[in-house]
Amino acid sequence: MRFLLRITFWLGLVLVLLPRDKTPESEKLPQIGAADAVQAATAAVSDMTQFCKRQPAACEVGGQAATIIGQRAQDGAKKLYQIINDKKEQITNDKNDKTDKKAPDHTGSIAMAGEDVNAENEAPRDTLTQDDLALEWRGPAAANQDKQ
Repeated sequence: MRFLLRITFWLGLVLVLLPRDKTPESEKLPQIGAADAVQAATAAVSDMTQFCKRQPAACEVGGQAATIIGQRAQDGAKKLYQIINDKKEQITNDKNDKTDKKAPDHTGSIAMAGEDVNAENEAPRDTLTQDDLALEWRGPAAANQDKQ
């Protein structure tokens, strides 16, 4: 909770100190110097420190409210974290299911471990035709002699 207050304070300070464009509307606003702003902030802080002395009941209720709000913020953060993790697990499981359903990455010419090779799945043997068999085979040495 204190972290959020600090972030809000510093963000507000940065936004206030950013340079602004001069417009006719901005000239109508009251002109306050930096010293006046610092004095006003100091007075407001010192008044806040005295608030609990002046109004102890309001300060006690405010502290309890801050505790409840902090607890609810923690519960909300836990719930959000749980939702994100559940969604991430669901996406991971969906990806695993898709990869499990994908066809295996093998051609079938070599049997996978544990598979029986059936005669139906084997590539046919003796695929040369009679014309192919009738030609005289010449090795690389014979081919080189023909070129000379």
